[in-house]
Amino acid sequence: MASEAVELGPVRGRARIDVLDVMRGIAILGILYMNIPYMGTNVVSWMGDIRRLSWSGADQTTWATIAIFWDGTQRGLFEFLFGTGVMVFTAKAMHPDDRVAVADLYYRRNLLLVAFGLIDIFVIAWIGDILLAYGLSALFLFPFRKAPAKALLAMGMGFAAFVAVSGAIEYDERIETIHKVEALEAKQAQGAKLNEADTKTLSDWQEKRDAHDLSKPPSKKAQAMIDAERRAHVAGPWVFLKNNWGVWNKVFGDGNGTFFTVLEAVCAMFIGMALWKWGVIQGERSIGFYAVTAIAAYALGCGLRAWGVAEIFRFDLAPKPNWITDEFARLAVTLGHVALFNLVMKTVAGRSLLRPFKAVGRMAFSIYVLTSVVTLWLIFAPWGLDLWDRFGWAQLALAASVINAFMLVFANVWMRFYVSGPLEWVWRSLAYGRRQPFVRGPVKPSIGTLAPA
Repeated sequence: MASEAVELGPVRGRARIDVLDVMRGIAILGILYMNIPYMGTNVVSWMGDIRRLSWSGADQTTWATIAIFWDGTQRGLFEFLFGTGVMVFTAKAMHPDDRVAVADLYYRRNLLLVAFGLIDIFVIAWIGDILLAYGLSALFLFPFRKAPAKALLAMGMGFAAFVAVSGAIEYDERIETIHKVEALEAKQAQGAKLNEADTKTLSDWQEKRDAHDLSKPPSKKAQAMIDAERRAHVAGPWVFLKNNWGVWNKVFGDGNGTFFTVLEAVCAMFIGMALWKWGVIQGERSIGFYAVTAIAAYALGCGLRAWGVAEIFRFDLAPKPNWITDEFARLAVTLGHVALFNLVMKTVAGRSLLRPFKAVGRMAFSIYVLTSVVTLWLIFAPWGLDLWDRFGWAQLALAASVINAFMLVFANVWMRFYVSGPLEWVWRSLAYGRRQPFVRGPVKPSIGTLAPA
């Protein structure tokens, strides 16, 4: 009969738990910097050109900094950690004589996560929800828990390879389009009559040009969408809900958006599983290893991203190199974060500095959903503070920082009195089929020991 307690091999001690909680806390707070523009602005108004939201010197610095060092990497960090969590959770299922109950619990937990994701989308109305995608992604991971780390890494790079190939195709197609437009414009200048297809090609291209010409208003189609989003936001909660359902369905409802979101997540989670097997993500490697890894990963990832930002800041229709390198760069910068946070956690001062993030990491689910509720239904709602579409890039980042500071304090106060966040408690209770501990009991210090703070 299987033993009730299975040793997790080389992973031992509180240090491993702490660093995972810290990174999870940083990731769940950090993701707001990318989400808040989609929560607090009329998105359609700046999708064609980011300058149409605001473009002061502070805005440019803020946008570039987030794009180079932060964008997508907090999602990436959370995906790495999710993969790590799979390895921790399925430890008992690594042995052939262990019960099928581990797999049963694993799939039940993640099907519940899918359900919570649907609530986040259709009740809270957050169109950028990650819970649904992560719950679906996790369903594919269990059979790969015993795969060698190198195989997991190879599979994990699959989405980056796909992005590179598809980006290269798009890059080549853009060059061909530019050449075609130049030829058609020359033909038109010579007085030649263009057919309907050629006329449409020039019209579509001019619409793209106009999007980058700030002296020109948005196209009629874009303006209609801008007005529709504005009306939906101010018309009341029910109209707001229906509008967001429609947006989510347009982006993800046909299955393509969900498929690629899940594909990206699964691949990154494979990498997280590999990093666990190598002892990288849980802090088992040396200070030197983390220092070298952070420098190399940041040099590659941030270098590629800085190049991409420089190309974007030209605000033209030339093909962009980041179409090819984007996912490789995202994974590299995410790895840099893993190395940096582990490096900091190796020092006494670093552990003290990052300690507050542990509480957020231990109730990341609750903080994620609470952040959506606070932003969508209080800060930016017309029946709340009514701050929607009032901020530029720098102000949005500042607002995210204020919200995160509140969440950081809230999480630390909450975890003093409770074992877990409220949604974590519901999730675990449903998954295990019985009520889980929630309120912390009184702590009685024993002789010769210090009571926890």
